[in-house]
Amino acid sequence: MHVGEDLLILGILFVIAYVLGRLGKVIGLPAIPIYMGVGLIASPYSTFFPLNFESADVELIAVFGLIFLLFSLGLEFDQEEFYSNAGKLLISGGTRIAINIVIGFALGMWIGWGTREALIIAGMTATSSSAIITKLLIELRRLANRETPTILGIMVLEDVFVAFYLAIVGVVIGGETDVGAIALQLGISFAFLISMFVVARWGGRVVSRLVATRDDELFTVLFFGLAVGFGGIGELLGVSDAIGAFLIGLVLGATRFRARIEQFALPLRDIFGAFFFLNFGLALNVSTFGEVVAPVAAAVVITLVVNTLGGQLIAWQNGLTPAEGLNASAMLQNRGEFALILATLATAAGLDPRLTPFAGLYVLTMAIIGPVLAVNSERMGRRIFRTRSAPASPERDRMSAEDLALVEAAMAGDIPQPKQPDEVVERYPRSDTDDDEDDVDEVDETDPIARQAAEQSDQVTERKRDPEY
Repeated sequence: MHVGEDLLILGILFVIAYVLGRLGKVIGLPAIPIYMGVGLIASPYSTFFPLNFESADVELIAVFGLIFLLFSLGLEFDQEEFYSNAGKLLISGGTRIAINIVIGFALGMWIGWGTREALIIAGMTATSSSAIITKLLIELRRLANRETPTILGIMVLEDVFVAFYLAIVGVVIGGETDVGAIALQLGISFAFLISMFVVARWGGRVVSRLVATRDDELFTVLFFGLAVGFGGIGELLGVSDAIGAFLIGLVLGATRFRARIEQFALPLRDIFGAFFFLNFGLALNVSTFGEVVAPVAAAVVITLVVNTLGGQLIAWQNGLTPAEGLNASAMLQNRGEFALILATLATAAGLDPRLTPFAGLYVLTMAIIGPVLAVNSERMGRRIFRTRSAPASPERDRMSAEDLALVEAAMAGDIPQPKQPDEVVERYPRSDTDDDEDDVDEVDETDPIARQAAEQSDQVTERKRDPEY
């Protein structure tokens, strides 16, 4: 088996991705379209690059990328934000998702590729890219803006929607025609989803004891195996491997080892995720873009118009100014990883092959337009609405530096320590020989510092990074 040439080409592609990524940061371009672009120019269907690379050579690694993208999404899911503001989120985020789904499905039916294909297109146009939005909120220093809590809340609701939508899509595109069989499959899918949500909500302490180990190598092997294994369970249950990975990430994120898992999981997500986007680009054929230009153009225009108007609806529902609504809509315009995941599932199910170039061109376009709009939204708001930028609310102005850091870290994946390790150990001692760390039961749950110390009981080294996914 001779793999030297393939390894050399793959190494060159990643170096090119690094160089283009550095250039992209200068203009605020996220990494997702860059990785796709590198795959596109090296695709065997393209003539831009003298060295071609076959998608099949990295297909399994790309599957790991899909699994860890969703695993990390579940790991970082903010359960407290969701459950404490469920009513408000369902009104703001639910209205937005419903409008986008209906209009996206109508667009898919107008394109005329089929009903199942229309369902895929509706999902592609309905949800934002939490990866790109997170990156923009941090880099544009908008975490303290009045509209930011609403944006974060909508993103949390979209995470839940993605889980249930993928479960439904996985059954619908499976080709089953018997109504009873479809109902049974949906029942199994929803039972799996709900049971995992229940475990994540109330079983965090039990799961913590089951996965407790001080050996970093064994700990990494364990959660890697759980992510891949539950991906396989999801696939076998007809929910999809992506949702299986999301759900086990949700459960592990509810344990006191969340920060420690992120410490090791984020590098895996970054590299495997790069393979996923690169592999998607390798599957694109530029010659097929011509037949999807008109549908993509229609999808882009509809996305921009509907989400801009939707931003004003969000502002009205949440007591924000029109300018703040414009900021929110500009952030939520971004599309990315979920559209590509749906296209991957559609290809595996044998749906219309035009969905792949449609998703690729749509994501490439929106991943460029979205950040540009977000960067300039405040300036546009001042000009359109003839008003100055609204100051942050007094409540957010009073936030301590630690609280703001926690908000940023929740989206970036780095959980800052509220106290020095010696102070935490002094107040909440534990036995050095107790591998299961049973003393967590003695922590006063009403004390927020105690609870946070318990959740972060395993000391980790803070990892500075850019949240790309």
